[in-house]
Amino acid sequence: MTDLTLENRGDLIASDRVEGTAVYNRQGEHLGKISNFMVDKVSGQARYAVLSFGGFLGVGNDHYPLPWSMLNYDKAQGGYVIDLDKQLLDNAPRHGLDQRPDYDDAYGRNVYQYYGLIYPW
Repeated sequence: MTDLTLENRGDLIASDRVEGTAVYNRQGEHLGKISNFMVDKVSGQARYAVLSFGGFLGVGNDHYPLPWSMLNYDKAQGGYVIDLDKQLLDNAPRHGLDQRPDYDDAYGRNVYQYYGLIYPW
C-alpha cells in the first residue's frame, strides 16, 4: 500500500505515487490497487483509474477501469475508497494486462453505464 500522506501534502500527486495505491469499498474491504490511470491527452483530466484485482501474487489479475469520479482519497485508510460492492466487479468491464481495450467513446459509455454514471464526453 502506498502512503500518499507523507510526500504529498497539497492537492496534486505524481502519477507514480497513485499507481500501487490500495482501493477499498465503503465496508472497508480491500478491492485491489490502482495499476495505472488513463488521462485525456488534450485536457489532462484523469478519466479512469484502472483497478488491479484478483489473481494470485499478481498473476492473473484482471484490470477494471473505474471512472475517476468514483474515487475518494481517504487519509485514514491510506488509499482510495469507492462506493462499490465487491460482487459488482463480477460482471464489470475488465481486461487482462496485455489486452488493453481502445478507450474510445463506445467503451467509455459502456464503463460509465455499468456503474450508473452518465458519460460526460
